[in-house]
Amino acid sequence: MSDLREKIRELTDRLNMASKAYYAQDREVMSNLEYDRLYDELQKLEKETGIVMADSPTVNVGYEAVDDLPKERHEAPMLSLDKTKDRETLRSFIGGHKTLLSWKMDGLTIVLTYQGGKLQKAVTRGNGTIGEVVTNNAKVFKGLPLKIPFMGELVIRGEAYITYSDFEKINGELDEDTAKYKNPRNLCSGSVRQLNNEVTAKRNVRLNVFSLVSAEGADFGNSHEKQFIWLKEQGFSVVEYRAVTADTMDEAMDYFAGQVLKNDFPSDGLVALYDDIAYGEALGNTAKFPRNAFAFKWADEMKTTSIREIEWSPSRTGLLNPVAVFDPIELEGSTVSRASVHNVSIVKELALGTGDEVRVYKANMIIPQIAENLTRSGNIPIPDRCPVCGGAARIHTHDDTETLYCTNPECPAKHIKAFTLFVSRDALNIDGLSESTLEKMMAHGLVHDFADLYHIDQHRDIITSIDGLGEKSYENLQKSIRNSRRTTISRLLYGLGIPNIGVATARMISRAFGEDMQKISNASLEDMQRIEGIGEVTAGLYTEWWAKQENRRMVDMLLPELDLQKEFADVLDTLKGKTFVITGSLVHFENRNALKEAIEKLGGKVAGSVSKKTEALINNDAASASSKNRKAGELGIPILSEEAFMEMYGVRP
Repeated sequence: MSDLREKIRELTDRLNMASKAYYAQDREVMSNLEYDRLYDELQKLEKETGIVMADSPTVNVGYEAVDDLPKERHEAPMLSLDKTKDRETLRSFIGGHKTLLSWKMDGLTIVLTYQGGKLQKAVTRGNGTIGEVVTNNAKVFKGLPLKIPFMGELVIRGEAYITYSDFEKINGELDEDTAKYKNPRNLCSGSVRQLNNEVTAKRNVRLNVFSLVSAEGADFGNSHEKQFIWLKEQGFSVVEYRAVTADTMDEAMDYFAGQVLKNDFPSDGLVALYDDIAYGEALGNTAKFPRNAFAFKWADEMKTTSIREIEWSPSRTGLLNPVAVFDPIELEGSTVSRASVHNVSIVKELALGTGDEVRVYKANMIIPQIAENLTRSGNIPIPDRCPVCGGAARIHTHDDTETLYCTNPECPAKHIKAFTLFVSRDALNIDGLSESTLEKMMAHGLVHDFADLYHIDQHRDIITSIDGLGEKSYENLQKSIRNSRRTTISRLLYGLGIPNIGVATARMISRAFGEDMQKISNASLEDMQRIEGIGEVTAGLYTEWWAKQENRRMVDMLLPELDLQKEFADVLDTLKGKTFVITGSLVHFENRNALKEAIEKLGGKVAGSVSKKTEALINNDAASASSKNRKAGELGIPILSEEAFMEMYGVRP
């Protein structure tokens, strides 16, 4: 059975990888024949085992937005665990009892209920007594089964989490002015509690089960380990564990201590759970803790060092981020000399000063943090001038948190970051203008506004003499700049660096105002809030940006340099609410991605698999025995050739 479960996971991952490559990256990693063969194999295994994962290509979990997250009381209070950082205390707890030692995941605890083999309900831990219902979001957790073989009522507890690599990727995609997430746990908490589960799905939230609460009619021979084994057979990812006694626990502890540095998931310790279910239940609970389990927290390696200075690192919007620079120390196997202090409020709270003795550790053995300030001199003043340009720096207060901003619109640091975004791939896509190249050009006074990039031909001699450039680099840069003139309003909007306006939001705005630049630049707060998917905060930031005369002047200078192309069809939203699936080779469109873009420009959507919500399957081989054709036939979904689709819906290359 375990081999079949692994095969299901392997096939799910392979098919999803192939679909992503095909639909999102415009490349094929396997033939249609191979895809269909693997798809059929996966369907057969799912039917045989009764296990269907949430990210399986054979199911289509619809995205759904809700107005709020309803609250629900847990049947029994969810208690915290008593904890220690001392091995001997843990050894005393374990004694001669067989005990399961497992990771203490650092995420968000979720209680899941299955009935009739299907996921029925998911509720957060909340305050231990009342949690929030997040069923819709749990349905898009990566690797969580939506269907299982067990037909009775099953209640389990698991930890939702986001890996370090996904955390870094998501944080890296945020705009400079957008608040970064402090750690994977905060990101996970926010992702699980989204009102729109499409956001949750994009965050790659995963779940490891760590406890079986009840399983109607099932017998586990009085063993928690047998429960874990059974849960694996049902298709769940179960937290990694080792069975130990007091005499054998050291080897397992050493393993976990070494492995935590290699893990891609956050863990803040271990959990020790008596394997004997009846014995553990007989022990009962204290007022705060169950007596059958104990937590072991990693004893953070902490060292004392001296503060050298506080650097104020600038961003594109002028936000000055405080970073503590201290004498280098060795922590968890690496040299550390810097730690983010996050904002002015924390600088004040820690009373940081030059020469102060501070205690530094790595949160979860990864992120350098200042634990405490032993001397608290507080002699570092909050600067009233930007360290880059010397312009006035002022403190902004929001939700009782103080942050420092440079108020000078001409600050070079702002310009560097702003220009870097403007020339990026999803914006004007000017290849060859790295941040270092931009710095050199600005240092020579060649560019002050975005429009200046389109007149660098006036400075050929200077550019070709700059170290690291030359004639060939200049010619390539000129070609890239010429190509960038022909662009779209959505690319321009994103490239302008308006707070909270990412690629998708820029497209939404451009589309909503019919790609009319005058309407786009003069939109009121009410106009913006009428656009589905744009909230009050984003609408406010957008209108505030356009209210600044300097921003309007910059855009007015830039527009004559650009040839703005229509991105959307003249008649908008003719395919709104319609979902299509594309398969097979095409004749009129260059590739499936081109057809996908054409459908989306008319308000439609393209999915990777056929479902009841599919408007039509587009396939030039209607007689094919592919799984998509068979599925369409079973559901009564029309199969249209490329020409028939174009004729029926008015879509053109």
